[in-house]
Amino acid sequence: MAEKRDYYEVLGVDKNADADTIKKAYRKAAIKYHPDKNPGDKEAEEKFKEAAEAYDVLSNEEKRARYDRFGHAGMGGAASGAGGFGGFSGGGFSMEDIFSQFGDIFGGHFGGGFSGFGSGHRGQRVNRGGDIRIKVKLTLAEIASGTTKKVKINKDIACDKCGGTGAEGSNGFTTCPTCNGSGYVMRVENSFFGRMQTQSVCPKCGGEGRIVTSPCSKCHGEGTVRESEIVEIQIPAGVGEGMMLTVSGKGNAARHGGVNGDLLVVIEEVQNPQFVRDGEDLIHNLNITVTTAMLGGEVEVPTIEGKAKIKIAPGTHAGKILRLRGKGLPSVNGYGRGDILAVVDITIPSKLSSQEKKIVEQLAEMPSFKKAEKVENQNIFERMKNFFR
Repeated sequence: MAEKRDYYEVLGVDKNADADTIKKAYRKAAIKYHPDKNPGDKEAEEKFKEAAEAYDVLSNEEKRARYDRFGHAGMGGAASGAGGFGGFSGGGFSMEDIFSQFGDIFGGHFGGGFSGFGSGHRGQRVNRGGDIRIKVKLTLAEIASGTTKKVKINKDIACDKCGGTGAEGSNGFTTCPTCNGSGYVMRVENSFFGRMQTQSVCPKCGGEGRIVTSPCSKCHGEGTVRESEIVEIQIPAGVGEGMMLTVSGKGNAARHGGVNGDLLVVIEEVQNPQFVRDGEDLIHNLNITVTTAMLGGEVEVPTIEGKAKIKIAPGTHAGKILRLRGKGLPSVNGYGRGDILAVVDITIPSKLSSQEKKIVEQLAEMPSFKKAEKVENQNIFERMKNFFR
């Protein structure tokens, strides 16, 4: 299987390109590789679909942010494969999907396809319900292991009286007189490519092909009612602050029996008092006593699961970084697990008894304590930088 190309490369735009530039680049690519300009050319057809896939992601702020962070893996691979999550996957985009979703950006030229493209294949337009966005708070322990959350959502659901059709009974419809039930109207116009036949959504029925003549008494012809629903969300391990997961089909129901929207779940991390997260690694400020720093010993370090013991070498200085391998967070893509990085901080007593003060004064007169030792000639930031090399 061929490796997917970078979406910015597909459209030939910079990673900082604005929405207008991306739209123009897609329009140019779609015109170049359109099937009616390249009849029978499978390579051109694949590039046409590839451009549509790239535009679908880069024209959407949320999808683009996820792609910039995770690449292709975040759009339909490991990052969204578990628990019913999924984003856009180019392999599932047909020509008709492309024309239906993006046709309106071409100023009429691609309204329903060039010449007869799509006219013999399109059915009536299917409405889609709106997406719902919610935030879910997760503790570090929940992020480490993955979890299931149940949330109560107020949303549009299909009317149980009319089954979502919006009509009172099976005879509550009439065929649209404008499009004769097709959902689309055809017209012939002159364009840059010559005389073209295009089709657009019927303005009378909105592409449904029929009109409600006897509205349902419960939903008043809409096909949906407002109610609450408990939704169970499977959250994979390793997710991070601001990451968005998609639960397909759990958004608002569509008018007149269309396709449900999606539930967009934005992750919000609950601050942990013991750790600072850095990707899959967890940074912990490890306080030790002066005597432990001088003589060495064994101390406990908190972990997500509980506690672990770690050895302190004699003469350990403040700022030294000790690593507990594999005790951090799992990768959201399933590639291993991070570490806990314990940064040593030496606790100096603020008050001393008279006896303790005498002992310290005696130590101060000994050779090993006469002169401050220079530590590696590096500050903590340099040591952190070198640690990760």
